[in-house]
Amino acid sequence: MSGWEIRFSNSRKVPYFHNTQTQESVWDAPKELTEEQIKALPGVEYLRPEKVRASHILVKHSGSRRPSSWKEPNITRSKEEAIAILEGYNAEIGGSAEKFASLAREHSDCSSHDHGGDLGSFGPGQMQKPFEDAAFSLRVGEISGIVDSQSGVHLILRTG
Repeated sequence: MSGWEIRFSNSRKVPYFHNTQTQESVWDAPKELTEEQIKALPGVEYLRPEKVRASHILVKHSGSRRPSSWKEPNITRSKEEAIAILEGYNAEIGGSAEKFASLAREHSDCSSHDHGGDLGSFGPGQMQKPFEDAAFSLRVGEISGIVDSQSGVHLILRTG
């Protein structure tokens, strides 16, 4: 075997390749590895997929890019209040995708509330950067911590 594995750099927040035999580390995939070999390496889950599918619960606040929603024409809550609301939802969810969708339908300030928060599939550059980074870093079935974007604060459930 080649000795290569994929690790995650906590300082740069990106994956890298490390050879356990030679102790060499490189940012780009070693040229001697085929696509199939890369996909079989330990740590392959750290590589970003081309697309992900995710659902979210959005709570807007007065500092949001558009502080209004289908529920409220003029949102006046503070960012701190929005975060507290999401923390309450997160405690209620307890890791349940069904509960996540139910709360999104009832409470999310996004028009995706009609679909239980489902945003469908998206690739890099299609969402605001903090949202994208969080969604792509999750494993399928995993729920993010609170993510702050220009739209408001979110809980994100990666579904695919």
